[in-house]
Amino acid sequence: MNEARSCVWTFPRSTAFVLDDDHGILPCMTFDSPLAAYQHALTAGFVSDAAQRQAVQALQDCHQALHQGRAPVGGVYLWGPVGRGKTWLMDQFHQSLRVPARRQHFHHFMGWVHQRSFQLIGTPDPLKALARELSLEVRVLCFDELFVNDIGDAIILGRLFQVMFEEGVVMVCTSNQPPQQLYADGFNRERFLPAIEALKANMRVVAVDGDEDHRLHPGTRLQRYWVNQPEALAQMFLGLSQGQSSSNGPIVVGSRHIAVVKASDTVLWCRYAEVCEQALSAIDFMQLCDRYTAILLSEVPALSAQMRPGRIARGTEDAALRVEAGDRELPALSVHDDSVRRFIALVDECYDRKVPLFIEARLPLEELYTEGYLSFAFRRTLSRLQEMQLQRFGQS
Repeated sequence: MNEARSCVWTFPRSTAFVLDDDHGILPCMTFDSPLAAYQHALTAGFVSDAAQRQAVQALQDCHQALHQGRAPVGGVYLWGPVGRGKTWLMDQFHQSLRVPARRQHFHHFMGWVHQRSFQLIGTPDPLKALARELSLEVRVLCFDELFVNDIGDAIILGRLFQVMFEEGVVMVCTSNQPPQQLYADGFNRERFLPAIEALKANMRVVAVDGDEDHRLHPGTRLQRYWVNQPEALAQMFLGLSQGQSSSNGPIVVGSRHIAVVKASDTVLWCRYAEVCEQALSAIDFMQLCDRYTAILLSEVPALSAQMRPGRIARGTEDAALRVEAGDRELPALSVHDDSVRRFIALVDECYDRKVPLFIEARLPLEELYTEGYLSFAFRRTLSRLQEMQLQRFGQS
């Protein structure tokens, strides 16, 4: 995996971004603080609200504490609905830092944590060793989209956040949920409660919950989503891969072979079933975005379906922990939810990497997934897919 594309390391450097005439994000000039960058963006037409201003002040206070050598320095936890500017605000903070910092999507960070923890097997208190290793490399960790829905992650984070803060790592993050709602319905949630307490004790929690979804502001439209028009993707593939040779042979991702409709050096066209109904992981999607500059996904079915109850039988294993007393009811899931999780992960990866995703589906975008256990997570996916329909998406 190309690590340079999955996280960013920052030293003395700062770039502000403003809205252009088509409401696209364009680089402007350097600023030495998140407040200065935000004030300049306002003069260029950025739409502001009171919740954003509160978030900017929290980031500014953290920024000043870091550069004035105060100790301890509290982090910032920005949470709220999709499209309220949380990621943009955190990025301005990150880009203005003059101390070693790392900016990553949270699921990328957890992938690294699992890999490094495996490498540290046999080390006394491996999570403490991992946290100390981080503290020697960075002063600040910036996370986008902190979200926990896996028992293995929850157990690790229950201690990892504690030891990271003990080692002096300052954390700034965005999330769609306040700390107390993270992993709210998770199995053995008590194992995650220490992580919640650590977040609340070491970070300033700010609700960025203004009335406007800034992703829905008018902009130049660029169609990247079609309903029952497979010929549209055929034409798009020809245009995007012009001058390149193409093949319909399978591609190799990790240890798996994925059947394709067509693939060129820079463009991948697959059916939904081959990408989302196979046992692919977020790491596989990272590799796809490393390799291709555009991804086409066809034959996306209706993703909503009637939910059905599930159970884990007494005495079976659930990730890292044994169910010791009685049968356990699982959340009601639909027949499509496993593939929907992968679809969400694919959209997140394409969005974070600015890799355009072109989709041909059976239903209009707003009707794709209207009910089910993943409705909350899919709201962010819907917002991101809507933003991908704007000309600005993919611009650097």
